[in-house]
Amino acid sequence: MLKELRIQNFAIIDKLELTFDKGLVILTGETGAGKSIILDAVEILVGGRADSTMVRANSTRAIVEGTFKLEGKERANIHTILKNEDLLDDEDYLTISREVKPEGRSVARVNGRTVSVGMLKSLGGYLIDIHGQSGHLSLLDTRAHLSLLDRYSASDSALNSYRTTYKELTSLRTELDELQKLQKDAQNRVELLSYQAEEIESVNPLPEEDEILKEERDRLANAESLASHAQETLALLDEGNRETPPVTDSFGEAITHLAALAKIDSSQAPIHASAELILENLGDISRDLRVYLEKVEFNPSRLEEVEDRLDLLQNLKRKYGGSIEAVIEFGANASHELESISTASVRRDELEKEEQILLKKLATQGEKLSKLRKAAAKKMSAGIVAELADLRMEKAKFAVAFKAIPDKRGLPLNGEHVAFDKNGFDQVEFMLEPNPGEGLKPLVKVASGGETSRMMLALKNILAQADEVPSLIFDEIDQGIGGRIGMVVGEKLWRLARTHQVFCVTHLPQLAAFGDQHLKVEKLLKDGRTLTHVGALKKDARLLELAQMLGSVGEGTLRSAHEILQAAQEVSAA
Repeated sequence: MLKELRIQNFAIIDKLELTFDKGLVILTGETGAGKSIILDAVEILVGGRADSTMVRANSTRAIVEGTFKLEGKERANIHTILKNEDLLDDEDYLTISREVKPEGRSVARVNGRTVSVGMLKSLGGYLIDIHGQSGHLSLLDTRAHLSLLDRYSASDSALNSYRTTYKELTSLRTELDELQKLQKDAQNRVELLSYQAEEIESVNPLPEEDEILKEERDRLANAESLASHAQETLALLDEGNRETPPVTDSFGEAITHLAALAKIDSSQAPIHASAELILENLGDISRDLRVYLEKVEFNPSRLEEVEDRLDLLQNLKRKYGGSIEAVIEFGANASHELESISTASVRRDELEKEEQILLKKLATQGEKLSKLRKAAAKKMSAGIVAELADLRMEKAKFAVAFKAIPDKRGLPLNGEHVAFDKNGFDQVEFMLEPNPGEGLKPLVKVASGGETSRMMLALKNILAQADEVPSLIFDEIDQGIGGRIGMVVGEKLWRLARTHQVFCVTHLPQLAAFGDQHLKVEKLLKDGRTLTHVGALKKDARLLELAQMLGSVGEGTLRSAHEILQAAQEVSAA
């Protein structure tokens, strides 16, 4: 439940600190005093839309902060969310704040840590249910009727099972649609892929082949020069000329002298050893050059073959990715896609069989879900009729109409196929007969403003009994309801407040008299600025407020206010 609310620089509110009790909390005051603004502050606290108009003029920011006591069924769900995000500080209390800047940007915090607005919405769904002045419009939107019924039917388990299968079927149908599209375009695609795969396969490129061929091309193109350099080197090493002996012979004589030197002076033995190693290496060089000379060939035809091969590889690289590796990968992918196309019909048959199995499974789950809804609809209808009778609509009838829409790709149901979505195949609409003999008709077509308000109150009263949300807010839910049935409305909200914390903004004294806590919202003028003030009313102050709600304060209105208050107290004590 909401224990404390702190508001600063929000719309016309300068600064407010409010503490709320359990039970029915009533807010009264003249139009424009700021009652609904307080509820707007609560709404952005639990993830509602924030904008720049909420920041008080000449203020740098608006701040709303609320402290919630966790003591009901919401406690476990809230703890799970907070633990997952490492936000749990106190197991019994939760603090949420929202800061709005003049440019419209906002910052949300949970227990002092910055979070997303989505986090506030997740938490808010377990904390507060807000029914604004236009909330009854949801009753006129048939798309909302199914969700309202599901809230009452407690069919979460059946709905979750259905949605799991629905997700499987949706995924399967996505693949099936892709296969069908693939087969539709298969002929043109097969021709292109076949050409590409065959072109690459006919060349059969090997990894790094182009680099290897470039090296060979360089050797073939420069064979004469390569052979000349190798032969000149061998001549210098092993043959020499008339003027200069071979390098190996000269170095051999040097080693003879070094050997004699080392024999006399052993400290020069390492130099002799190094020289012998050099002579050995010169021998290796000569042998390697002779082997290399045998491989150097003057082969113009081979050079032409290499050039042609390189041109083929370059053409493939230009068309299929820029490198040999990319060409090889492209060819493999083309072959794989060709194989996929060739096996698509087989896979399609498999998927179509799986689709039928899932459709039957989903139909069974959908029927189970529908039965739960229809059973809940009867119970809910009876409860709403009873509520409407208490609200002076004794002859009214209410029912929930169910229908299914034919669809060739739908669920198999009783020999037909019906449309379905993630919520099942039920198309639901609330029906009302406000007066005997008129017959049940869609609510949107027959309900007047006052009747819609009473329907909203009846429905919310029925739904709230099944809801686990601890705090409910009704902003002028008595709109369109006269004082004649205000006592009945007040009693219903009071009884609802035995299991929930209920906030109600009202202009009806008959309703306000049932409040466990009565707060008066006033608009004041201070230093040329409009301010909102909230004060708790008790005893004489409360009696005076009820009298003012009836009209000009006088002996008659005070007496009437006293009677209303006494009647409410008698009902509450019963």
